[in-house]
Amino acid sequence: MAFFLSTFKNKVDKKGRVSVPAPFRSAVSGGHFPGVVVYRPLNLPCIEGADMSFLEQLSDRLYGDFGPFNPDQMSVATAILAGASQLQFDPEGRVMLPAELREFAGIDGAATFVGLGRKFQIWDTAAYEAHQKEQLALASETAPNLPPFGGGGQA
Repeated sequence: MAFFLSTFKNKVDKKGRVSVPAPFRSAVSGGHFPGVVVYRPLNLPCIEGADMSFLEQLSDRLYGDFGPFNPDQMSVATAILAGASQLQFDPEGRVMLPAELREFAGIDGAATFVGLGRKFQIWDTAAYEAHQKEQLALASETAPNLPPFGGGGQA
């Protein structure tokens, strides 16, 4: 599964094409789909994206945890999977962001790509700057309360 790190700002042309950051393209290069999958998140005004295997694992969890006829499973599958778009890279490493997703996220002349590990987000640059400030303030409060990771205990 791909792993996405760092933050990048790229121009979006009038047709809605944007260059996917080279490290993000490299992260998905070993997959069976030559591009990324994007979708509208449930709780933020941005676009989320990942490689195909992330969405396959999400689908497997939805069906495994809830069953194929559970209303909760159906609502999440409809919101994310049914609304997802597979975006293939062009020869320059660009993708065409769907107009409805650009409009939802308020993305016009520039986009900020935000690596979040197994997935990434694409934001309007000004909206991301405000979101980042909020997240940094929240992280400073919540990080000390997170359980230890890496198998170690607290010192």
